[in-house]
Amino acid sequence: MLPDVASALTHLEGSASGETYPADGLMGLDPADGRPLLARYDLERAGATLTREALAVRRTGGLWRWAELLPVRDPAHRLHLGEGSTPLLAGPRLGTELGVPGLLVKAEGLNPTGSFKARGMAAAVSRAAELGATGLVAPSAGNAGGALAAYGAAAGLPVTVVMPSDVPAVNREEALATGARVLLLDGLIDECGAVARRIAEATGAFDVSTLKEPYRVEGKKTMGLELAEDLGWTLPDAIVYPTGGGTGLVGMWKAFEELEALGLIGSERPRMASVQAEGCAPIVRAFETTGARTAERWEGAATRAGGLRVPAAVGDILILGPAAPERVSR
Repeated sequence: MLPDVASALTHLEGSASGETYPADGLMGLDPADGRPLLARYDLERAGATLTREALAVRRTGGLWRWAELLPVRDPAHRLHLGEGSTPLLAGPRLGTELGVPGLLVKAEGLNPTGSFKARGMAAAVSRAAELGATGLVAPSAGNAGGALAAYGAAAGLPVTVVMPSDVPAVNREEALATGARVLLLDGLIDECGAVARRIAEATGAFDVSTLKEPYRVEGKKTMGLELAEDLGWTLPDAIVYPTGGGTGLVGMWKAFEELEALGLIGSERPRMASVQAEGCAPIVRAFETTGARTAERWEGAATRAGGLRVPAAVGDILILGPAAPERVSR
C-alpha cells in the first residue's frame, strides 16, 4: 500500500545562486539567475521513517514508496498509474559483447506510459495540482508529451503539448489519445519551449518544461533511489544514461546525496556517462572541446532518436559543473 507518511520537503534552493524560496507556491526557474530550482528536504525528519526496514514492507506504491523524499504533502494528491519499481534485468549477451560481464539494464519501458518520463510527470503533475495549477503546458520531442497528457488527465487538468512537426506519429498520437491539445511547430524542442512559455503567460497554464520547474527531477531521482535499494544499498560502478535534457542524471546524483545523508549508503559514487547522438551532442562537445560549465546550442540538430534531439539543455550547468558527477563523455 502507499505509505501514509508526510513529505519532508522544506524549501526550494537555487541550483547556482544558493538562494532559498518557500516551497508552497508554483515556481519556475530561479528568479535570481534563471537557473533551475531544486527541492530540499529535512533529511533528519525523513530518516525517522524512511528506513531500510520500512521500505522492505512498502510492497506497493511504486515511486511513492519514497514519499518522504518526494514533494507532495497531501497523500490524496499523489497520482499513481503504476510508475516506478521497475526491475533491473541482466544483459549477459550484450555485456559479453561490450566486455561488461555484470551489465544490468533498468527496464524503464515498463512504466505506464512506456518510459522513465512517467516518473517525472507523476511528481510534477501531482505537485502542480496540489499547489492549484489550473492547466499544464510543455514542449516534447518524444515521450514526455504522452506522460504529461496521461498524468494531466488523471489530475483532471487540461494539457497542451508543443511538439516539433516531425515528431514520431506514435508520440503525437499518445498525447492526443489521453486528451491533450497538441500543437505542431516547424522547429526543434527549444523553439517549442519558447512557444510553450508564451502559452503559459497568455493562459495561466503552468509550464512543466524540463528543469524549468523543480519537481520533474524529483520523480526521476527515484531511479537512483531504486538502484541503491535493488543493489543491496550499494551503487553500481558506472551508470550509462542517454541524455537529452539530462534530468535523469541530475536526479540520480541528487538521490545519492540524499541517501548518503540518511545513512543508507556511503560516500562512493558511480561514474556517470552522458550519452548523446552524434547529430545532437551539446553536452559531449562542451565536455570534450571546451571543458565549460555550460553548453552552447547545437545548430542543425539531427537524430532519429527524437527524445535526444535537445540542442540546448537548461540543466547543462548541473551536468557539467564542478559539483556534478565525474565526467565520462563516451
